[in-house]
Amino acid sequence: MFKKMASEALGLSDIGKIIDPQDFDKTDSDDYVMHEDDEKIYFLIKTKADEYCFTNLAIIHVDGESAISSKRTLKRFPYSQHTISNVVLETAGKIDLDIELAFTVGIIPFKIDVQKQQANRLTDLYKSLLRIAESTHENEIVINMATDSLNKAVTILQNSRVGDVSLGDEYSKLTDFGFTWMTSVRNQYHVKDFGDVFEKYINN
Repeated sequence: MFKKMASEALGLSDIGKIIDPQDFDKTDSDDYVMHEDDEKIYFLIKTKADEYCFTNLAIIHVDGESAISSKRTLKRFPYSQHTISNVVLETAGKIDLDIELAFTVGIIPFKIDVQKQQANRLTDLYKSLLRIAESTHENEIVINMATDSLNKAVTILQNSRVGDVSLGDEYSKLTDFGFTWMTSVRNQYHVKDFGDVFEKYINN
């Protein structure tokens, strides 16, 4: 008990350990993974208080109040709803015990310290998150361009003279086309599953 309190006071309880895949099912996070929807854990970091679980669909944070409390709060951040940004990896110095991975999910900043002996494995996660952030940003640009193009087409039609076209018919056609087109664009560029990225960069 006193060792746990001392560890927390010194900040050592926050240094995480990367969990091996064969032990994923022994963690709290595994209980909240949507296995029924083919969700798969690719990376998992466990500290005394918290768990940070990275799946193909979301980041699951099992948030503990402290190392000596059994209370946990489950937070789930689907990639399709929460953009990842500001991904930074801070390597360890000669006397450091840990390395730090920092990133932002939506507007929420995360900083995770991991044992420096596991630096190579944390680098794999860093690459994965960086690629997801880049991909999401690029896809958002395409979706915004498509939306802007459709809005311009609607504006041009609205400014047409009544004698030039049958506005009702043309507007109906444009609406139907726009819905079909934007649905196709969204399905292609609004990515929910990043399993392929993790498969590429996570070398378990």
